[in-house]
Amino acid sequence: MQSDRRFACPGLYRIVQSLDGGICRIKLPLGRLDAIQARAMARLAAAHGSPEIEITNRANLQIRGLREGADDVLIAGLIEAGIAPKSSGVDDVRNVMVSPVLGLDPAAPADVSMLADRVLSRLESETRYHALSPKFSIQIDGGESIAMIAHPNDVWLSAMDETHFAIGLSGTPGEHALGIVAASEAETVLFAILDAFISRIDNLNSQGEKISRLRHLLADESPAAFAKRLPPMIAPIGNWEREKPMPFGHIGARRQANNRFVLGGVPPLGRITQEMMLGLADLAAKVSNGEIRLTPWQSVMLPNIVEDALEDAVLILEELGLFTRLERTLATTLTCAGSTGCRSGLADTKKDARALADALDATGHPIFGVHLTGCTKSCAAPRPAPYTLLGLRHGHYDVFARPEVSIGDTSKADFGERLGHDLTIDQAAKLLLQREKA
Repeated sequence: MQSDRRFACPGLYRIVQSLDGGICRIKLPLGRLDAIQARAMARLAAAHGSPEIEITNRANLQIRGLREGADDVLIAGLIEAGIAPKSSGVDDVRNVMVSPVLGLDPAAPADVSMLADRVLSRLESETRYHALSPKFSIQIDGGESIAMIAHPNDVWLSAMDETHFAIGLSGTPGEHALGIVAASEAETVLFAILDAFISRIDNLNSQGEKISRLRHLLADESPAAFAKRLPPMIAPIGNWEREKPMPFGHIGARRQANNRFVLGGVPPLGRITQEMMLGLADLAAKVSNGEIRLTPWQSVMLPNIVEDALEDAVLILEELGLFTRLERTLATTLTCAGSTGCRSGLADTKKDARALADALDATGHPIFGVHLTGCTKSCAAPRPAPYTLLGLRHGHYDVFARPEVSIGDTSKADFGERLGHDLTIDQAAKLLLQREKA
């Protein structure tokens, strides 16, 4: 099998080389994995790359450190295990973003499970959509209380109630809104948007950018102007605003609509060791019918757990090393690969994140929402975090604070107010504690 190297974005058939070896990103349909597939992933990662598997901020999995010449055998193994599709086109369009509690949340205005399944199926089976960039993404939001709505997508649908959706372009629910569509017509309008976009794909906009994402079109025309090229099914939206999700709702147990429970656990820094993956697979086989859901917070959730099994499931996750309580700094800390894995990294973010967390937790005052990045690209966090440590050199960071992160803020590298310059980890910990206590 020949790897497709047209884009810098890693994929299944697009093994991208980094400092620590090849990177293979496995896009999972709607962020789902089963126990059998999880065991296969653990085996394949250990055999051909790093045994520590990364969860991405799009609820996918990533194998790093892939050894030279291992591409074909890894891809074949993933296909055989039913984890990966047999074509790069299908793999690239698996960017339908949903809540990890899709179909489970009693607070959701609508269950959008069937719509998400249909959209993903059409993207995979209708080959004209394979022309979309592997970074092109669609969010189908049921209004769940546990949802990542801060990441920008090319098209978003957000349930207002069971009969109507808000719909918009290039952003998060509420940004660049086109208007309201009936639930019965949402799929039709969505694919009309994709067809209108594909007709312009790879052209240049007025700024000289190749049109590969919807934001490139919006440089030349407003959402209202774009809507004129769509079927007349969109009504004015008014002052609608999506209800804010529950902070850190992906951690711990939540009651489902059917009175069973969904349980979330966070592996430190989004990395799952081989032991964790195998233990997670065994637990899922026992309590969640083998189903594992990944989250954009680089964590996992097990659905449909009966109440009698919940306490033991929590203990097992914690014994495996996953956080199920909001008690430790690492439970919400994000990092990129850092200088040990990435040529752009100026500091060892993974090592330093653990040192920072230990320093904070030792004071009895863990801090939640910390992001360490080895450079200004901010790969691990598409939107600004409350606190960001920007690597300058080995063990030294600039520290930024942005406590009120706006959902509608599309900036990426603006980390907020700089609190300190060229600080060690110990100095950064003291500064963050002072800020929290002020």
